[in-house]
Amino acid sequence: MKAIALITGATSGIGMATARLLAANDYNVIITGRRNHLLENLEESIMKATGAEVYSLHFDIREAEQVEKAIDELPDDWKKISLLVNNAGLSAGFEPLDEGSYDDWNRMIDTNVKGLLYISKKVAKLMIENGQGHIINVSSIAGKEAYANGAVYCATKFAVDAITKSMRLDFLRKNIRVGSISPGMVETEFSIVRFHGDEDKAANVYKGLTPLFAEDIAETILFMASRPAHVNIDDILIMPTAQGFTRDVNRKL
Repeated sequence: MKAIALITGATSGIGMATARLLAANDYNVIITGRRNHLLENLEESIMKATGAEVYSLHFDIREAEQVEKAIDELPDDWKKISLLVNNAGLSAGFEPLDEGSYDDWNRMIDTNVKGLLYISKKVAKLMIENGQGHIINVSSIAGKEAYANGAVYCATKFAVDAITKSMRLDFLRKNIRVGSISPGMVETEFSIVRFHGDEDKAANVYKGLTPLFAEDIAETILFMASRPAHVNIDDILIMPTAQGFTRDVNRKL
C-alpha cells in the first residue's frame, strides 16, 4: 500500500510541484487549497500522469474550524497520513513597518503561522495514532535573517523555524520526524502575491539571475522524505547559485 502525503497550498508553486513529484514516487496525495478549480485540475492531471490516488480538500487554512472539519471528514483510509508538507504560506506587501497594512500583516500571520499550527495539530494526532509520521515545514531564508521592508513576513518565518524546533522535541518520543526546508529566491507566484498582482514588479525580483524553481524545492523535499527511518534532516537551507544571502545577489544585466 502506498504511503499518504498531505500537501498544503497545493494549487501553485512549490506545493503543486511537490504533489506531482510525490505522486510520481509511490505516494498517494491529499492536496489542499482555497482555489477549488485549481485543486480539481491538479487532481485530474496527477491521476492521469501517475496513476496515484488523489484526495482534494478545499478549505481556508487560516480558519481553525475549517481545518478541523476537513481532516475529521477524511475517509478512514486517507487518515493514515505518513507525510505532512506544510507549504501554504505567502508574503503580502513590501513596505517599511510604519507604512505596512494591517490586512497584509494579518494575512501573513494567519496563514504562515496559525494555519501551520492548525493543520499540524490535527495531522500530528493522526500520526501518533498511526505510530509514525514525518512533518516537513517550508520555511524561508527570511527565517534566518531579517531584511528591510519584510518585518512581518520575516517574523512569520522566524516563527516557523522556532515551531519546527519545538515540534521536533515535542514529537521526539512519538516516532514523528520533523524538519524544515528554507529556500532563497524561488520563482513562483510568491512575488506576484507580495506585490498585490503587479507582474512587472514581480518580474524585476528575478531579473538578471536564475532563481530556484518550484521543482528544485520539490526534489529536495522528496530527498528529505525518502531518507531511512533512522535519519532526520532538521533543516536544509537551499539557495540559487546567484544569491549569497537575502539581498546579496549576482545580477548579470
